Amino acid sequence: MSELILTPAFPPNEQRVIRRAMRLLEKYQRHPGEQFLATTFTKVWLQLNLSQQEREAFMVLYLDNQHRLLEYETLALGTINHVEVHPREIVKSALRHNAAAVILAHNHPSGAAEASQQDKHLTSQVIKALALVDVRVLDHFIIAGGDTISFAERGWL
Repeated sequence: MSELILTPAFPPNEQRVIRRAMRLLEKYQRHPGEQFLATTFTKVWLQLNLSQQEREAFMVLYLDNQHRLLEYETLALGTINHVEVHPREIVKSALRHNAAAVILAHNHPSGAAEASQQDKHLTSQVIKALALVDVRVLDHFIIAGGDTISFAERGWL
């Protein structure tokens, strides 16, 4: 799995605790029969991974047919207010991981947990591109500090 990148905002002892917690969460997620769906658990997991990033980061979680986590990766790192992601790169990675479904996520370091028109447009493009290879997009989360929005919960998917 991709290594969790913690910013200097966390002292070394807290970084160790967070890494250990992430390992435990990943172990829990990979437990046979446990499904990885758009839940509070997913939001907390993503907040731990993305909320302290100083730049925008775009992450994809690759899931099997039962929505269990196969792998996750940060596909792109951007600037303080923009990250560029191409749908073709998401398709290539989904096929490489043999995913049946994905969850998209990115952060807004500004702290504004709102989706821009660009965010909505990209999500629409990714849904169309992945549909061509029978991969479903279950959700797209935007993480902004302690706030998280879910496209699925807002009816945008």
